[in-house]
Amino acid sequence: MSAVQNIPVNRIDGEQQTLADYQGKVLLVVNVASKCGLTPQYEGLQKLYADKQGDGLEILGFPANNFMGQEPGSNEEIQEFCSLNFNVSFPMFEKISVLGDDKHPLYDALTDAQPSAEGDGPFREKLKGHGVERDNPADILWNFEKFVVGRSGEVVARFAPDVTADDPRLVACIEAELAKS
Repeated sequence: MSAVQNIPVNRIDGEQQTLADYQGKVLLVVNVASKCGLTPQYEGLQKLYADKQGDGLEILGFPANNFMGQEPGSNEEIQEFCSLNFNVSFPMFEKISVLGDDKHPLYDALTDAQPSAEGDGPFREKLKGHGVERDNPADILWNFEKFVVGRSGEVVARFAPDVTADDPRLVACIEAELAKS
């Protein structure tokens, strides 16, 4: 079992678990936000979940308010927003920090395992144009950054925030991991 799988996390309803509860599944771990320009990605994530859950994919949403206050709501408000606006049925977790001194241990482990994101160049440059720069390239760049965790529990890939759920690079990575037994 990988270190990522042993880290305690709380479901959005407060139930404590670890990623080991998803052992044998392929995971797409995403830091999400309700008031971001990328928030419409929930729709694509839900479609991907509906298409691939039967094959062993689980999408895990971790709300975070690290980027310009774009996830200000309570856990209850976030859950209601996701349900009403995007019919989200994939597991959602309590709001955490994915950046800074209070970064959740899960995101420490994820970024240690995959210190760079595929496709982050254009989005990184776009953020620089808005005065947002990350000193450490391993830091989460923005909302909707995606990590793929294989069936073995190892973090196998990381994708930039603007890499959408239907991006061929992400889909190919997920399908390759789903094909493994």
